[in-house]
Amino acid sequence: MLTPWTLVVAVPLLVLALDPGEAGPVTLFAFKAFMGTLPYIVAAVLLIAWLKAAGAESTIGRVFEGREVQAIVLAALFGGLAPFCSCQVIPFIAGLLALGAPLPAIMAFWLSSPLIDPPTLLITAAALGWPFAIGKAVFAVGLGLFGGFTVKALVSGGLFSNPLKPITSGGCGCGPSPFKGKPVWRFWREEDRKAVFGTELRINALFLAKWLALAYALEALLVTYVPADLIARAVGGDGVVPIAIAALVGMPAYLNSYVAPPLLSGLVDQGMSPGAAMAFMMAGAVSSIPAMAAVWSLVRPGVFASYLGLGVTGAIASGLIFQLFM
Repeated sequence: MLTPWTLVVAVPLLVLALDPGEAGPVTLFAFKAFMGTLPYIVAAVLLIAWLKAAGAESTIGRVFEGREVQAIVLAALFGGLAPFCSCQVIPFIAGLLALGAPLPAIMAFWLSSPLIDPPTLLITAAALGWPFAIGKAVFAVGLGLFGGFTVKALVSGGLFSNPLKPITSGGCGCGPSPFKGKPVWRFWREEDRKAVFGTELRINALFLAKWLALAYALEALLVTYVPADLIARAVGGDGVVPIAIAALVGMPAYLNSYVAPPLLSGLVDQGMSPGAAMAFMMAGAVSSIPAMAAVWSLVRPGVFASYLGLGVTGAIASGLIFQLFM
């Protein structure tokens, strides 16, 4: 019963039952916010379906070839472009590890890929504005570079000589490894790829619609019932403390990248500082359940701890830097 659509319907009904006078304004707020985001949803759905139908994942795999420094840089850059579902990351990374891809480059990809992708960029821009969306994309790449080169230094110092858990055969049910093949950008010339486009279009449209509808319903509740001064006291103002608090709260507060921007928009309106909002979103994405599961399933605890440590450190640093320019 606790599906996103059930909760979307339950929110206005609950308000109607407990506070009838606010039921109309809460519903209207959520509806207007959703409709304002609709063009971005359409663009995001079309883009991700095109990338999937074209087989763009195979291009990502090639960035791990060549010199290690080059691989780190390209992995951080391409991490935000990988159109994977959460479990597709596992066979993709497993394939790279089996081929001997360097751990620093893999860490760069792993840190940057949960933070931003084309749909997330558009949804973030719709909810928080383009400066925030572009800033998050820049920090995603920066975090990937920071993590990649930090792990490179640790490996050079003798750590992580055996970073992998024993990898068993099999997969996660997401189909063949996207590491194979070449992308076909004019996918409409092949019936199989056209079918993939249609399937991805439908799946992602429903996915984005349900989560964003829920996000805006919750934002309406937040703006209506959470006192602004409470948020301002906790994560408002300048300095390191509010940003660090936001990052530490964001890590266990699992919100996917489509729900987080609308909710953070409401928190910013209530007094949350831009730097704290950035830190919350960065930390939450890196420590999301799918991202952590992908890391934990393949690497030993020391590498996993490094992933989380680099993620929260990078989130706080990103928040501090963003605060300077906002």
